Amino acid sequence: MTNEIFEAVNAQVFGVWFLIGAALVFWMQAGFAMVEAGFTRAKNTGNILMKNLMDFCIGTVTFILIGFSLLLGEDMVGLIGKPGFDIFTNYASFDWSNFVFNLVFCATTATIVSGAMAERTKFLSYCIYSGVISALIYPIEAHWIWGGGWLSQMGFHDFAGSCAIHMVGGISALIGAKILGPRIGKFQTDEAGKIKKVNAIPGHNILIGALGVFILWLGWYGFNGAACTSVEQLGSVFVTTTIAPAIATVVCMVFTWIKYGKPDVSMCLNASLAGLVAITAPCDVTDAAGAIIIGAVAGLLVCFGVWFLDYVLHIDDPVGAVAVHCLNGIWGTIAVGLFATNTAPGYSIADANGTELVGLFYGGGFKLLGLQLEGMFAVIAWTVVTITICFYAIKAIVGLRVTEEEEITGLDPTEHGLASAYSGFSIMDISNTMTMDINENTNLGTDEYEKASPAKVAAAVPVVNPLPSTGISKVVIIAKLSKYEKLKRAMNSLGVTGMTVTQVMGCGIQKGAGEMYRGVEMDATLLPKVKVEVVVSSIPVQDVIEAAKKTLYTGHIGDGKIFVYPVERVVKIRTGEENFEALQDVE
Repeated sequence: MTNEIFEAVNAQVFGVWFLIGAALVFWMQAGFAMVEAGFTRAKNTGNILMKNLMDFCIGTVTFILIGFSLLLGEDMVGLIGKPGFDIFTNYASFDWSNFVFNLVFCATTATIVSGAMAERTKFLSYCIYSGVISALIYPIEAHWIWGGGWLSQMGFHDFAGSCAIHMVGGISALIGAKILGPRIGKFQTDEAGKIKKVNAIPGHNILIGALGVFILWLGWYGFNGAACTSVEQLGSVFVTTTIAPAIATVVCMVFTWIKYGKPDVSMCLNASLAGLVAITAPCDVTDAAGAIIIGAVAGLLVCFGVWFLDYVLHIDDPVGAVAVHCLNGIWGTIAVGLFATNTAPGYSIADANGTELVGLFYGGGFKLLGLQLEGMFAVIAWTVVTITICFYAIKAIVGLRVTEEEEITGLDPTEHGLASAYSGFSIMDISNTMTMDINENTNLGTDEYEKASPAKVAAAVPVVNPLPSTGISKVVIIAKLSKYEKLKRAMNSLGVTGMTVTQVMGCGIQKGAGEMYRGVEMDATLLPKVKVEVVVSSIPVQDVIEAAKKTLYTGHIGDGKIFVYPVERVVKIRTGEENFEALQDVE
């Protein structure tokens, strides 16, 4: 009797945990939205949030109508579940928990595609293919794996979805991004149309992107752990789900630090997700050593994937969805055949005859690996064929891509009538989609002011004096932000005590530091500058100009620029003094 009570309580506890896990997976939609929004430009943020919202909402509708029954309906020759409407006709005995659990996984598959096709896809087209993925593409292949279909019958193992969810979403993202084409400015071409340069288009908010990664990592404990049936199995899954992404992130950090000179923030965020994707299939059947190796490979694979798409395939994937989900979904599926060990709690991999199977590196030979490869290629073939038909059909009927004008303006105003997702904030796009390169004529030959000829000084820090002086002059100095303190001291030494200072962004021939963003050199054309305005009367304008030139000069075009304007009238608000008298306490 005691054992029966314990088993009943245990079943109830894990039934509740099953639904809590589903809620955690639903919360991952927020994580995907934050990652995608943070890794793209501000002008498209509202569109991205809308897409991630509609992923789940449209997915719910299609899952009710057809998706759930295709996935978990009565098996029909191992290929699909029997279509039905039990949720309407037999609600009293409907499998409510399984419906919700599988629904949130289905929505995840669709949302992966969003990131790779971000910033240039029609919203209507997105809604259509998101619905198709949730209604047909995902439920049918997931039935093969989890619904009693032919792959599950032969012993194929994908515990939480490296293959069924992430690889399928990643392949769909790859094909969609290829058909759609790159964002304007991502690649520079020569006259023959051959790509000669890859441009970095930085995300506008890495903070939001990082928040999204942490949300996803938290949700992944539900993603991988919700289907566990014992405390021991759940604990083991939590361990492997923690180790793999941590190792992947460290490996990526070290790799980018060595290769690019500095650890790449966005790539490390991608690496965390890559490790999570890779461990998703084998999380219940591998041990700590296996999780370490799986994570290490994932950390390198995501770096390779981003580079391969940019420089070899020339496919524009703004958030790294293909590198994270497609490549590491494949790797995670294969990893089952390499690292599955029966020392893991609740181990249950067996072939159609009931013979236990273990991974190649644990003495099991190639049989399990062969089953994993067979199942993986079957799912790849299904996904490639169906999603390609889907995209080309949408392209032919309603079109996939927005117009050039809409893309440049941003999808928030053009697709949703939203002026900005950041109303009340000043947002500036500093991406380098239009670069101005340094050439051999920008270096003036000397970086010492005293040794420079007047012509060189005039070229480095030109002075613009458009109108005759009225006795009171406003001097506007545009300079590098790093020179502000020296410039302030130079002005103070002349007796100038009042200045108006504004931090601005400057665009010109001076080139920013060649930093790397996701393995692509980033040529910053909008650089931080400072604008200093002073109004003088008794202090000679030429003294101000000379002090500024001496302070700013480094011997390169772009050191700064000085504008001198005549001032007709000055009024001091507090005292009512005007002109010369109004300036005596600021110079």
